[in-house]
Amino acid sequence: MSDLGRGGERYDLGLLFTDGLPDLDVDAGYRGAVAARAAGISYRQLDYWARTELVEPTIRGAAGSGSQRLYSFRDILVLKLVKRLLDTGISLQQIRTAVNQLREAGVNDLAQTTLMSDGASVYLCTSDDEVIDLVSRGQGVFGIAVGKVLREVETSLVELDSSPSADPMDELAARRASKAS
Repeated sequence: MSDLGRGGERYDLGLLFTDGLPDLDVDAGYRGAVAARAAGISYRQLDYWARTELVEPTIRGAAGSGSQRLYSFRDILVLKLVKRLLDTGISLQQIRTAVNQLREAGVNDLAQTTLMSDGASVYLCTSDDEVIDLVSRGQGVFGIAVGKVLREVETSLVELDSSPSADPMDELAARRASKAS
C-alpha cells in the first residue's frame, strides 16, 4: 500500500493495515464531505483550510464553482491531526509549521511518528528516543500518536463507505439538477 505525497512521491504505508479491516484504496480520492466527516471537522472548516492552504487536497483541488476537491487518505489523516492540535490549544501558526514538517519529512512509517508539543511548539518525533529526549528536557506536555489517529481515520472511512450516503453535497447537486430539467 502506498500514498501519494504533495509532490507526487509515494509513501509506503506497508503493513499498517493488517487487523482484519478491508484495505482502503489509497489512490482513491475522497470528496470533501466524506473527508470532513472522517476527520471530525465541519465542511466549512475543510473549505477554509483548503482556501488558506493549510491542508490542500492532493488528488484534485477545486477548479471553480461546482468542482469538487478530492482528498487522499494521507490528506484526511493530516486534517484529523490538525483538528487534534487545535483542540489542544496549539496556535494555527504552530500547526502550519507542524503540517509543513510532516510534508517535508517524507515520513515513510507514519505509525511510528508522534507529534509532541510543549504548548507553544510542535515537534515531530520519529523514534522513542526522540520522545524520551523531549520529555526528559521537561518540554513535552502532550503527544499525539499518529499511528492511532491513522487507525481512527481508516476505521471512519471504512464505516462511511459501508453506510448509506447522506452527503449534503449530493442533495444540493440533486436539487440543482431537478431545477435545470
